[in-house]
Amino acid sequence: MTKASAFEHIKVDRLPDLPAVARVTLSRPQVGNAMSDQTLKELAGAFRVLSADAQLRAVVVVGEGKHFCAGADIDWMRKAGQLPPAEGKQDARLLVDMLTAVERCSVPVIVAAHGAVYGGGLGLLAACDIAVVADDARFCFSECRLGIMPAVISCYVLPKIGVAQARRYYVTAEVFGAAQAKAMGLAHESCPADALQARARDLARQILLNGPQAVRAAKDLILRFDGLSSEQRVEAVLDTLVRLRSSPEGQEGLTAFFEKRPASWAKDVPKA
Repeated sequence: MTKASAFEHIKVDRLPDLPAVARVTLSRPQVGNAMSDQTLKELAGAFRVLSADAQLRAVVVVGEGKHFCAGADIDWMRKAGQLPPAEGKQDARLLVDMLTAVERCSVPVIVAAHGAVYGGGLGLLAACDIAVVADDARFCFSECRLGIMPAVISCYVLPKIGVAQARRYYVTAEVFGAAQAKAMGLAHESCPADALQARARDLARQILLNGPQAVRAAKDLILRFDGLSSEQRVEAVLDTLVRLRSSPEGQEGLTAFFEKRPASWAKDVPKA
């Protein structure tokens, strides 16, 4: 992985007791981890490198300080709004590139969000595979208050919350809590803020108990599924099952089950 010193807006390291799990930390607490063009470039680059790491098993995303992410850096957005249309579109694509890199990461991405999760922060949360939030976290699609709208993030948010929820929360820009975030499909679960990172670690540990290639194949198939026709879906699931079942990993997993022992990839995973 690129050295942490190469980043100014994020930190990248490994969980101390789970070295196969990377941790990406938004690290601009003085501005609530608001994201600028540099933040987006750093996140996109980091996730591309992580995705190419064959030994990686999962990624946890957290925010440093009081808030997970207060949204976009307003000064950056104001300056970007003064660019000619072609340049403005190129600048806006940075958010697409970052969210795509997160969503398409080859391993599961777990986000543990606390404090304010506004605007682009909700896009980042939606691009992750598993979302755990603090009980007292606050969420807001705040863009319309700024005279813009939740545009780019809609590609990642709408599949999770649906049109009905967007028709309300996009246009009201009201703040809502963890219970509503779960009801909307933005978050899978919530917990006390002081237990948030421990819960993310536990979810990462659960992933480590599973076959590494099986997990990667599952994520890949899920992301491709909606774009396939009925016939293509059948072929995709059959091909994937046959490939995994006959692979060394699949044979090891099935054999371990019958022998009542941990599979080779799970034997060194720490206890919960």
